[in-house]
Amino acid sequence: MKELKVKTSSRVELVDITHMIEKVISEAKIESGLCTIYVPHTTAGVTINENADPSVRKDIIVELNKVIPFDDNYSHLEGNASAHIKASIIGCSETLLVDQGNLVLGTWQGIYFCEFDGPRNRRIMIKLVEG
Repeated sequence: MKELKVKTSSRVELVDITHMIEKVISEAKIESGLCTIYVPHTTAGVTINENADPSVRKDIIVELNKVIPFDDNYSHLEGNASAHIKASIIGCSETLLVDQGNLVLGTWQGIYFCEFDGPRNRRIMIKLVEG
C-alpha cells in the first residue's frame, strides 16, 4: 500500500490527483490489475469526472454548496456538518482498472480528491492488486 499526501488550500476544493496515481502505478511497474484509491477522512472524498474543462470542477462545487449549505442549522457542534454530508454523498473510494501499465480512464476523465473542510493536509491510500 502507498500513502500520498495532498495539501488543500480552500474550504471546498477538487484537486486533480490523476498524475499522482499514474506515478504510483508506473513506479510499481504493474501491467494489469486494479488500483483502489481510499481517502481515510470523514470530511473528504474522491471522485472521477471530466478533467478537460476546469469549469466542471467549479460547477460541482457550486451545486454541492447549494444543495448542502455550510450553515443549515445542523446539530453537529464542530461546524463542519456540511463537509460530512458532502463526503458521504461523494464517497471515500474508487477502484480503477490498470491495463498495459496504465489507468483505464475515459478520454475526458480525471481523478479528483474532494476537500470539504479545508484547507488541510490530507492522506490518500493507494492499493494495487496485480492480476
